[in-house]
Amino acid sequence: MAAAVEERASVVVRFAGDSGDGIQLAGTQFADTSAIAGNDFATFPDFPAEIRAPAGTIAGVSAFQIQLSRGHAWTHGDAPEVLVAMNPAALRANVSALKPGGTVVLNTSGFTDKNLTKAGYAQDPRTTGELDDYRVVEVDAAGMTEAALADLELGHGAKQKHKNFFMLGLVYWLFQRDPKSTLAWIEKKFAKHDPLVSEANIRALKAGYHYGETTELSVPQRVVAAAPHEPGLYRRVSGNEAIALGMLAAAERAGLELVLASYPITPASDILHTLARYNTYGVRTLQMEDEIAAIGAAIGAAYAGGFGATTTSGPGMDLKAEALGLAVSLELPLLVVDVQRGGPSTGLPTKTEQSDLLQACYGRHGEAPVPVLAPDSPGDCFWTVIEAARIATRFMTPVIVLSDAYIANGTEPWNVPSLDLIPSIPVQFATEPEGFQPFARNADGARPWALPGTPGLEHRIGGLEKSAGSGNVSYDSLNHERMTRARAEKVQRVADTYAPCEVFGDHDGDLLVVSWGGTLGAVREAVLQARGAGAQHVGHLHLRHLNPLPNDLGEILTRYRRVLAPELNSGQLAQLLRARYLIDVQTYSKMQGQPFYVHELLAAINAQLEISP
Repeated sequence: MAAAVEERASVVVRFAGDSGDGIQLAGTQFADTSAIAGNDFATFPDFPAEIRAPAGTIAGVSAFQIQLSRGHAWTHGDAPEVLVAMNPAALRANVSALKPGGTVVLNTSGFTDKNLTKAGYAQDPRTTGELDDYRVVEVDAAGMTEAALADLELGHGAKQKHKNFFMLGLVYWLFQRDPKSTLAWIEKKFAKHDPLVSEANIRALKAGYHYGETTELSVPQRVVAAAPHEPGLYRRVSGNEAIALGMLAAAERAGLELVLASYPITPASDILHTLARYNTYGVRTLQMEDEIAAIGAAIGAAYAGGFGATTTSGPGMDLKAEALGLAVSLELPLLVVDVQRGGPSTGLPTKTEQSDLLQACYGRHGEAPVPVLAPDSPGDCFWTVIEAARIATRFMTPVIVLSDAYIANGTEPWNVPSLDLIPSIPVQFATEPEGFQPFARNADGARPWALPGTPGLEHRIGGLEKSAGSGNVSYDSLNHERMTRARAEKVQRVADTYAPCEVFGDHDGDLLVVSWGGTLGAVREAVLQARGAGAQHVGHLHLRHLNPLPNDLGEILTRYRRVLAPELNSGQLAQLLRARYLIDVQTYSKMQGQPFYVHELLAAINAQLEISP
């Protein structure tokens, strides 16, 4: 009997298992295959910080969630409709998030007495009625994988490692996905160097797919039609990859050599890893011994006329603070990318948060303002970095880009832009000795970029206060105030380059929701749902530019009776808005290492509008 087929506008799937079960690989391949099928999607990899977390425990569970859509996938989805659980711990950690009536695909070989105890189950949940609200598919993935690989010269443990591909094959059948792209990927990755592993992966994937085809499962297949897309060349991109590509494109359009100097730190390390593969394009990547050395090398690259950049996360920003102040004093273009994570201290290395905003704006001694920008999605990381480079070189200033772990690790389809269509970034080095003053200022308030070794342009450089114009060391009190104000005014002029703020929804009325960074998708979807349910006079404004704030922001805020700022922190943007505009901005905070879910934000919006659930 053929399986029933259900057409869906969107569907949310979550893979979960031990950190060593290949969950992230399975999820990534499912995302790639769905992209080829034409779906829009958004993903959320969620994994522990330990390299090899304790197997079979709740703490060791790794998960990967994806929302497929025939429209725009604003988020990775709230509640999964399908949960693939490789062991009891994966089930226990994730089943509460599953939609009522959802499908649970269980790897029964993982449900041993030992694993049940590790997961905290006194009894097997398959026998207690705990799963009665769900449609359960029990599959001996490990056993059937071993059977499919029976004649291969692999040990028992080695064969077990391929069960993730068996489950992936079954999920491909469940969603009518053609596995050929994954088969091609396996061939390309493994066939040349490890043909036995290649063959094992292929057999396991096919076995899972054929199991779905030949077994009368009690669940329907789901079909999500292709989403409309603009013509172009698409690829799956993570936020970290997009930042790396944005740096590469910005350096090319500016005609500068890119020098990325970084110290590895989660969740920013992938930016360094990605750019290291582009050394044939003239990119220099330096893995430095610590965070201070990293920013020091990046400043040195900028001083020498390169596109100096450094990447880090919150703990690294602490260490870079003094050198960042030096870059402010030197007035050199520098890109600093902070991929935020939960803190303080080591905190939650693999979990998301937006808790570095105040640090980015004020976390240096003295008056040391810098422009601060925040991308809103994985693909937007590319364009935000290009804008940051444009600001840095035009205004001769360090610029901070605040990404976060959610968009850094998350992925989406990305229309790869043609480099020729990206406007050039004008860069002009000082060359004329006559009348040269290293700290004279142009109409933007920027000083000239004078390369060391240029005849006649010798000048002092360092952290001591400089005399306006000449750049000589100065302890004069009035000169210090003049230079302090000049640096601040230069940064404030950056706001003159922004496009006008765009408000989604009503442009005045009862409530304006103001968001920033990776919360865009969840907030926009919540506003859409609120308006769809009849909420009146509600708008949404998402900010990329956090310092300086947009020139037209204050006037926009006054049009609404209430302003709500949802943030993955204790209300840092709300503090900035209250202080700047003297408006009673309401906060909605979450600090759980997890992104916002749409239902949470919808409840917060309804509470502001005094709408009962």
